[in-house]
Amino acid sequence: MSNRKSTHLPLPELADQFLLRRDVAFLNHGGFGACPRPVFETYQAWQRELEAQPVEFLGRRLNGLLEEARRRLADYVGATADDLVFVPNVTHGVSIVARSLNLQPGDEVLSTDHEYGAADRAWRFTCQKRGAEYVNQPIPLPIRETAEVVDQLWAGVTKQTRVIFLSHITSPTALILPVAPICQRARAAGILTVVDGAHAPGQIELDLDKLGVDFYTGNCHKWLCAPKGSAFLYARPEYQSLLEPLVISWGWQSMSPGPSPFIDYFQWIGTDDPAAYLSIPAAIDYQLQFDWPQIRSACHHLAREARTRIQEVTSLPPLCPDSEEWWMQMFAAPLPSCDLEEVSQRLREEFRVEVPIFEWQGRPLVRVSIQVYNQPQDVDRLLEALRQLLY
Repeated sequence: MSNRKSTHLPLPELADQFLLRRDVAFLNHGGFGACPRPVFETYQAWQRELEAQPVEFLGRRLNGLLEEARRRLADYVGATADDLVFVPNVTHGVSIVARSLNLQPGDEVLSTDHEYGAADRAWRFTCQKRGAEYVNQPIPLPIRETAEVVDQLWAGVTKQTRVIFLSHITSPTALILPVAPICQRARAAGILTVVDGAHAPGQIELDLDKLGVDFYTGNCHKWLCAPKGSAFLYARPEYQSLLEPLVISWGWQSMSPGPSPFIDYFQWIGTDDPAAYLSIPAAIDYQLQFDWPQIRSACHHLAREARTRIQEVTSLPPLCPDSEEWWMQMFAAPLPSCDLEEVSQRLREEFRVEVPIFEWQGRPLVRVSIQVYNQPQDVDRLLEALRQLLY
């Protein structure tokens, strides 16, 4: 199976390795991800090992185990191990950065209007506390060119802009934003950059050091298929001293300091279950075993067919060009005016299709995720349901 190097569609034999219910067409991998059985078994094995001797595991072995897991993850995302720490999820990572930066009254944090709601809330909460302003700059749809997107965002930059925050892959519209040129332009202007990479690891190739970002937080439990509660926060070395832990524990003024205060502050925040973090190398190995870049390409092909068929049903234009530059395994497509709650409920209950239906900026959208366990019949079921429910 691992020797199969090319395929037109995702490998059907891998679907059985995921724990998802087989009676549901699960087209929402972007929601919380899904973990294959071998990785989940590694996760459970770490939990059992912890329970067998918790003092030895947490008190004497954990730092070394986390260091090795960080090294494997750093190699995977193009970073140095001491420049990233584990966090439970991207929302947590965004909150660390937002609460740490010394924003002053009148300062501005510039973002887009395509951001994830929880991240928006983290910035608004902090800005309200500090007297700063959080600005969601419109990026109109459809998107056409990289330079146009960069210029549209930059139109919101003012003399008060201290931070630019944006998603690598947006949650509501599933667009891959041109992060590298934005970070390059921001660095030249002396503006810090913070990137929400919730959907990036495992869905697109990453090289954080080359990306030029100052702070980057990404989920491993989505497209990398690690267990839930596994994510990371990356910080450029020159800005790590700006970050403060949300929880003060033994890492603060550590008597046995690690590689840096950055590692000390965030690696040990009290008793916790580190099994999800320690399972990230197993998720990386799992995808390496099956030539995941080829699988991503196959998933994109099936997603492309789904996107085209939805467009044929709705006669509505797409949100962006048909290119891997703008989307990979997840896309959002416009829907005609409809009762979103009713459509969503009937999709789940009558057609057994799990897919997000929602409104964004006054537009009804469906966001479709295609992972290795999805098959053409999942898309067929979605299309048949949409035909019946929308018209």
